[in-house]
Amino acid sequence: MPTHCSILVIGSGNAGFSAALSAAQAGASNILLIDKCPAAWAGGNSFFTAGAFRTAHGGLADLLPLVNNVDDETARAIDLDPYTEDDFSADLKRVTNGRSNEELGKALVRESRAAVEWLKRDAGVRFQLSFNRQAYQVAGRWKFWGGLHLKTQDGGKGLIADHMAAARRHGVAVRFDTAAKSILRDPSTGAVCGVLVESDGKEEVITCTAVIMAAGGFEANPQLRTQYLGPGWDLAHVRGTPYNTGELLASCIAQLHARPAGNWSGCHSVAWDANAPPDSGNREVSNEYTKSGYPLGIMVNCHGERFVDEGVDFRNYTYAKFGRAILQQPDGVAWQVWDSKGAALLRGEEYREEVVERITARSIEELAEKCAQGGLSGRQRFVQTLEEYNAAVYQHRKENPDVQFDPAVKDGLSTQSSSSALSLPKSNWALSIDVPPFLAVKVTCGITFTFGGLAVKPETAAVINQTGREIEGLYAVGEMMGGLFYGNYPGGSGLTSGAVFGRRAGRAAARLVAKQSEGEGTVVRAKI
Repeated sequence: MPTHCSILVIGSGNAGFSAALSAAQAGASNILLIDKCPAAWAGGNSFFTAGAFRTAHGGLADLLPLVNNVDDETARAIDLDPYTEDDFSADLKRVTNGRSNEELGKALVRESRAAVEWLKRDAGVRFQLSFNRQAYQVAGRWKFWGGLHLKTQDGGKGLIADHMAAARRHGVAVRFDTAAKSILRDPSTGAVCGVLVESDGKEEVITCTAVIMAAGGFEANPQLRTQYLGPGWDLAHVRGTPYNTGELLASCIAQLHARPAGNWSGCHSVAWDANAPPDSGNREVSNEYTKSGYPLGIMVNCHGERFVDEGVDFRNYTYAKFGRAILQQPDGVAWQVWDSKGAALLRGEEYREEVVERITARSIEELAEKCAQGGLSGRQRFVQTLEEYNAAVYQHRKENPDVQFDPAVKDGLSTQSSSSALSLPKSNWALSIDVPPFLAVKVTCGITFTFGGLAVKPETAAVINQTGREIEGLYAVGEMMGGLFYGNYPGGSGLTSGAVFGRRAGRAAARLVAKQSEGEGTVVRAKI
């Protein structure tokens, strides 16, 4: 294990690797990246994502140079509108109820396109248009929706493979099975001077000039989830790495008096396969345990009652908060329900028989009986809910015969009409559930990452203490940076944030190292 480096990066996810690459490109050498996980768990939560990056752009022509999966013939059959910086900013403000830190939000939006291009050009990240997740084929054309159009080839697995290859090319040393225990500071200056780490059961100190923390939140720690997110959150399933347990966050706040920031009672949580492992993700199945097809059907709890408007917005603006809604239901579970029309549009990677238990039936009554075997207690209410829903859908169709189903836009097909309106509407994509075979899938809450973190200076991601001063040489990015997301987030913003602020932190750390090296050289020359 090296005992000295210039810049120490803690965390092997997208944010950490972005920071290390940025520092190397800015002229720093002797960069070390560590992670407490074994090498087999490299990549943090980034590994478990679909690799989606939200970025402002000028439309299809602006994105085509970035991607490797569109030929000329396919391009002519794509409808993909520009997603401007104003669009991105408005979405961020809307889904966070205006609570997102303004300066962090501006940086995220304004540098989103440049960060993606940088990852492609300098990290070799392979981007693609997200046909499978963010487009529907309508009348022979691919119609993209929701402002989220880019993903990485092979999802999070491919993203981390590309990052690790880039780290090797740029001379970044990587060590696993090495846990950061605490950040050390020079008692005379207060600047960071090293990190106490534990490896192979032994504690030792790695001295350095700068530390970039990208070690994740506390989503895999049931005690901290209950403490900060509230009662019942110890029962949430962990979507990703089991190693994001929050000790470094707690250490920075307690020992360095770093200022907490952001939504500490908030998190990203999704509809997740109820039969998935509870305490960590599966690196083979990865993101396929996500169950995001609810806009095409309905969700009911164990009493047979709906509890959210499944069509209130595009899925990538609701999926990160609907996990919480599921956890709040009795027993913390729900069933997603479709007929043959909706089921035909579900993504195979999430709903194929190999990855999920598909409950099928020829009638709604039979479906209720089968769901009851898995915990549904309100069988009669389940049937009644479907009957009421269908009746409301039929009446809306009767009053609005010209409105057509279109999953690529907010189509206005709803349950609300002048003569029939549900107390809890379905605002868009309200297909009737009446053509067998019927399908149900049992889901629970899967937590992805926590929103609470540390306050940083937006320009550099430098950590700020309780008095508002920077802690020299300390930076926080990724999930450890607080203040950007509150209650919800626009899908794909997390990976973009890691790249944008990881890049900023890497450059700032490299400048600090160069400045100190120049200062030491001046002292030596003066002594001579």
